[in-house]
Amino acid sequence: MTTKILPGATGVLALADGTILQGIGVGATGSALGEVVFNTAMTGYQEILTDPSYMSQILAFTFPHVGNVGTNLEDIEQIGGGSDTSARGAIFRDVPTDPANYRSDASFDDWMKRRGVVGLAGVDTRALTKIIRDKGAPHAVIAHDPNGDFDLDALVAQARAWTGLVGLDLAKPASTLQAFEWDEGLWEWPEGHPKTQGRKNVVVVDYGVKRNILRALASTGVKITVVPATTTAEEVLARNPDGVVLSNGPGDPAATGEYAVPEIQKLVASGKPLMGICLGHQMLAIALGAKTVKMEQGHHGANHPVKDLTTGKVEIVSMNHGFTVDRDSLPEAVTETHVSLFDGTNCGIAVKDKPIFSVQHHPEASPGPTDSLYLFDRFADLIERA
Repeated sequence: MTTKILPGATGVLALADGTILQGIGVGATGSALGEVVFNTAMTGYQEILTDPSYMSQILAFTFPHVGNVGTNLEDIEQIGGGSDTSARGAIFRDVPTDPANYRSDASFDDWMKRRGVVGLAGVDTRALTKIIRDKGAPHAVIAHDPNGDFDLDALVAQARAWTGLVGLDLAKPASTLQAFEWDEGLWEWPEGHPKTQGRKNVVVVDYGVKRNILRALASTGVKITVVPATTTAEEVLARNPDGVVLSNGPGDPAATGEYAVPEIQKLVASGKPLMGICLGHQMLAIALGAKTVKMEQGHHGANHPVKDLTTGKVEIVSMNHGFTVDRDSLPEAVTETHVSLFDGTNCGIAVKDKPIFSVQHHPEASPGPTDSLYLFDRFADLIERA
């Protein structure tokens, strides 16, 4: 390899095809391996980087200005852990700015250091986005060394050797280790997150759940118990839930589905109201007889147009997924309810004559518009009518 380290470069991104991007290292020092994807959201960088669905991925932000609102403890999405169970690295056009927001309690750079998120700034994110758009999400290593000491050949070799997300079950490490109760609602200015009380009991199976999914659900007036990804259907039903939610999460749905799908099939057979989100949507589809496939670029952003076929309305939604349900594989008993207006991929299903539905996008947003927040009320209505 003939590429040389540029003077002053303290960060690099080494792609599996040998492409090297150099710039200014930010955040944690060291290196991280993952799949590079771009996110088009203009806000919510802290929520994005703490979303467990980004586990084993490196995020390139297409919006150039990041860091101005700082970070705080309330905007962390994952239940526990650091970059090992969320985004491994982050790429920016400009060096993250100093915080200027009343909610901030730490700068973005300091926060990245504490969490172990390796960052790279000062690169052409438009060029990187075009690479991902034209060739698919590449495997890569992001590295930060204040002395600019990098073995580029070794970094490229490491990226080439990685087998990627296909066949990888990441829900187990992203999930809680034990069941717990949740009673925190959506954020309200200026108080913050209120405590909630509910009458109906909902069990959330945690494949990498976001806090704001739990908050949005709690705000509908239900009591929530979160259980690990490996919880059996018998254990879920023993809690006598009025409804069950299959959460979002990282990795290949077919791989996680090896242990989760048989349990989901039992939950479907129980007749309980059931809602799936993102990974939960994909595995519900598999449980019903459909198939999932790996996408070239995936959908990552807060400006995706999705049509609700049940109402005819178009919603702008938040998305984060690299796998999709093959709409042509949906069985006759399953109705397609939502579709992406970007590429026509499936974004929602419902089971005919049963209180069961799921969506590919994130109705809680965080970040993003709240056009799809009604889906939590739709689920709560199913519970009330059951």
